Amino acid sequence: MAPPSKRRPGYDRKAQYGLFVSYVIAIVGALVGVLLLVLSIADPTGFSALRSASAEVTRPISSNLRALVIGIGNLDETIAAYINAGSQNAALRRQVDANRTKLIEADAIRQENFRLKRLLRLTETDTGVITAGHLISSTATSAARVARLDIGRSRGVLPGMPVRGPEGLVGRVLRSGPNTADVLLLIDEGNVVPVRRTKDNIPGISTGRGDGTVEIRALNTERNPFKPGDVVVTSGIGGLYRPNIPVAIVARLAGDRAIAIPLANPSRIELVVVQTPFRPAETAREDAANAAAQASNASVP
Repeated sequence: MAPPSKRRPGYDRKAQYGLFVSYVIAIVGALVGVLLLVLSIADPTGFSALRSASAEVTRPISSNLRALVIGIGNLDETIAAYINAGSQNAALRRQVDANRTKLIEADAIRQENFRLKRLLRLTETDTGVITAGHLISSTATSAARVARLDIGRSRGVLPGMPVRGPEGLVGRVLRSGPNTADVLLLIDEGNVVPVRRTKDNIPGISTGRGDGTVEIRALNTERNPFKPGDVVVTSGIGGLYRPNIPVAIVARLAGDRAIAIPLANPSRIELVVVQTPFRPAETAREDAANAAAQASNASVP
């Protein structure tokens, strides 16, 4: 026969001991409580001292339990912060990327304003300017080094007109259409420009090499007078290009030639002006007009 599912304490000695101990603890606790109550009424000072002593004894336990309770209470916030950290980092990265883009745009605008100011000064000081435009592309199918302008005959642009930027000479107009024009660049092998060295006016000839550089050959000299760092400008000899337009700076020597780098790099030039072809007689007329103006100003009391 199977034993009953529930047994009374009288049949289990261990259960009897457990029940007895619980009774004893309850009675002792009640007696201690009554004793403390009587003590607090009869001797408040002693009860206060006893309470202080018990607080000192239980302080480490209470502190640890308090930290444990606080930690458990903040556990949900810690987990939420950890979960949200990924999204917050992603938002911060997007903000950094946006700020970087704004800085790049601001720098590009600053450079554009600088180029526009230089071009404006050029158009104000040079009387031979026909119009201004942009270099928009290069002709990849052509064997020549040619770039394209976004202006043409409708703006007075004709073949043979010099093209320059704020940094220096770019080339000359090769052909022009109603609203576009092709520019034969300074670095093309077919572009020959009379030049002179700025520090002592030694004349020379600049010829494109087709690789982004030009070569300078001196005239009326048996040896190469150029040195790295020399700057050459247009001399105005032969017409077409006005004098004193920056052309290139000498980088190295190669026998009787000097290899130079154009100051107006076509790959970085965007804004340019188109000039009328230069005629040496214009210089004489301009000098005469300036002399007459100075004389008239001197005669005025």
